[in-house]
Formats: sequence, structure tokens, C-alpha cells
Amino acid sequence: MRRTLLTIVAILVVIAGAVALWFLSAPGPLSFAGGNKVALASYKDGKPTGVPAELQQASIEKRGEYLAQAADCMVCHTAPGGKEYTGGFAFKLPFGTLYSTNITPDKETGIGNYSDAEFLAAMHRGVRRDGARLYPAMPYNSYTYVTDEDALAIKAYLFSLPPVKAPARTNTLAFPFNQRWGMAFWSAFFNEDVRFQPVADKSADWNRGAYLAEALAHCGDCHTPRNLAFALDNRKKFAGTVSAGWYAYNITTDKGAGIGAWTDEALLSYLSTGHAPGHGTASGPMGEAVDHSFSKLAASDVRALVAYLRSVPAKPSSDLPSTLAGVAATSHRQGPDNGRGKQIFAGACASCHDWSGVSAITPTATLTGARAVNDPGGTNVVQVILTGMQRPNGLVSMPSFGSIYSDADVAALANYVTARFGSKGSTLTAKDVAKLRQQTAQ
Repeated sequence: MRRTLLTIVAILVVIAGAVALWFLSAPGPLSFAGGNKVALASYKDGKPTGVPAELQQASIEKRGEYLAQAADCMVCHTAPGGKEYTGGFAFKLPFGTLYSTNITPDKETGIGNYSDAEFLAAMHRGVRRDGARLYPAMPYNSYTYVTDEDALAIKAYLFSLPPVKAPARTNTLAFPFNQRWGMAFWSAFFNEDVRFQPVADKSADWNRGAYLAEALAHCGDCHTPRNLAFALDNRKKFAGTVSAGWYAYNITTDKGAGIGAWTDEALLSYLSTGHAPGHGTASGPMGEAVDHSFSKLAASDVRALVAYLRSVPAKPSSDLPSTLAGVAATSHRQGPDNGRGKQIFAGACASCHDWSGVSAITPTATLTGARAVNDPGGTNVVQVILTGMQRPNGLVSMPSFGSIYSDADVAALANYVTARFGSKGSTLTAKDVAKLRQQTAQ
């Protein structure tokens, strides 16, 4: 009996060791690039960190504002309808809900008492002023690559904002996920706690794009699948995954599922305006990222992002077919007919999107070629129906139908839209829609 127990313990130790080795040997976000990393001061081809040339002589607050926009701080630290940067945004997780916190300079409920060192500890290591650990919903595993100079410029900008008293909402995480001390072990495995190092044999544009994508914009936090420990699995870097109830699509150089077949002009347009002809319009979290972050970047920085994305190795994924659907039939009498879905489309959608999928009103309402309608899972089609698309720049104005139609209605409509305008129709049920609705409810 004792020998059996020892054997079981030995097997468990070996398994635990193998799992630990698997995690520890995982590639970092820039491992794919190879090359020789050098200290920032030793890089001879310009300065890939900081702000673009036109802002380098600006005040620290102005530089910090640009960097905070690049890092998309406001979106995650603002609840729907709330004051900017005062927190309360809900992160729905499988084991409960996390709420972002107030990062205005209020001394009681915000970050007004943070010293420079304490702010850097939060940004780089996920450690609060009181020593408690932050959850990685705050992407410090990406912000760890932000230089001290840039992080403190962001702090200067945040401290220039009006202080707002806004107490933190109570998280609802189940045990053991509500134990913050456990994040110390998570960080030991998954947070390098190192600043950005340029790759010496890469161009200035590539390194600038890498700094923007990996350190500030933290693209991987949405577009890279996560492992069992909820850390980024860079073995599948940028291969796409469901994040916050939306599908963050494959943005590797794969020509089918990724962006390998996109032209530079299409990528520049998508990042700068949220729309690329023939590819669709950004919605959900990506739409917010465009509105509040990417569209605020200098043109040189958007080009640098494109240069970097062009280098990410192709990874296949199943969210898009190899061939996208073309223009649908112009007559409502042709094409699929699932009854209720077609009926809803006729009454609520056809006037803008047209039966062909090519809108006569605005290119941003054209469905032909859009990634969402070609995704056989239909995830983002459901979310657009539920939440609408209201963009501050006036580019898109689609109402929300979430309060009008039942989960069964939304499922029928999504199945009809993907079947008519995509390569393969989705097979969503009311239960599927209910789950997606819950993930985006605030």
C-alpha cells in the first residue's frame, strides 16, 4: 500500500514538473522574431519607445496623454455612462466578475497617493500601493515592457486630470480566485518584469510597431488564446480567441483566417478609421480600441504597427473559411429562408444592409466580405445585434436590438445573416445567445 502511494505521489510530482516546465518554456511575445535583443540605449536606429517625433518636445502631460491613449487606459477604466477613468467597468470571467478601479488622482478612492515607485510597481509587476496583487485583467504582463519614462509620463497625465471620488465596486470572484496572494505565483510564471528591448537587426519601424503592439496596445491580451492558467499562449500568438464575449480575430499573416491577404492600405484604414473595404467594420472592443486608441495615433505609428503585424508568423484558425462569400442575391425571394430570421431581417435590417449585403447607404454597413458574417460561429454577429454599433466619429450608427428581440429571435436572425451573407451559416440557439448576452452585460 505504501509503495502504491509513493508511486502515485511520484507520478503526480512528475506531472506537476512537466506542467511547470511547459509553462516556463513558453515563448515570450517577441520570441518569434529571433535576432539579438539589445538595451534600449544601445539601439542605433532611432528611439522606438516614447512618443512620435512631433510630440517629443511636448510637456510630460501631453506625452502621457498620447501614451495613455495608445495603451487604451480610458476604455477599461470607465463604466458605461460613467465618468472617464473612474473605474467600474465589469470584466466577466468564468469564475466571477472583476471591476476596474478609479485611476483619477483622487487621494481617497483613486491613485492620488501613489508615488512614482508605487505607480511603476502597479504597471510593471501588478502590485498595488498597499502591497496587494492586481489581477491580470490589468495587463501588467504587457505593460511590464513599457519604459519607466513612458509609464511616468502616463502617471503625469493621469495626475493632471480632475480628481473624482468613486469607490471601487466589489468583485464577485469565487474561491480560490478571490485570493489575491495567488497572483504572486501567477506573476512568477507569466510576468517577465523586464522593459522593452529592441531587436538590433530589425528596422526602426518594426521595433516601434513591436513596442506599440506588445507594450502599450497589448494586442495579445485580446487576440492571443490563453492557457489553462489564463496566461497568454504565445505558441498561438495572435491566432484569435473569444474575449469579453466577442471574437478577437486571427491577426497573424495567415492568408485565409488572418490578415496575410490584406493590403497595407486596408490595414491602415481599418486601424485608423475602423473600416476596410471588403473586410468589414470594427465593432465591440475592437471598435472601441479604434475610436479611443488607434485613431488617435500618429500616421507613422499606425504604419509601424502594420510593419510589425506583417512579421507575425501565420497561424491557421477555424473562425474564417478559406474562401469568403461573395455578393448575395438581390431579391429576398432567393437565398436561405429560415422563417423568423428572414422575417426580422426584412423588417429591421434590409433597408440599411440590402438583400445583397452591399449597402447603398454607407460602405460601413456593407456585409459582403465582412469577417463577422463569414465566421460560422456567428459570435460577433450576435453581439452586434445585441449591442449595436454607435461610434463617436459618426462613421457607424446602428441601433441595439438586444432589448427588442428575444434570445431565440436573435439566434434566428444571426443564423439567417451568416447563411445569406457568409460562406457557412451558424447554428446558434437561444441558449447560446443568452450566454453571449450575459458576457457583455454591465
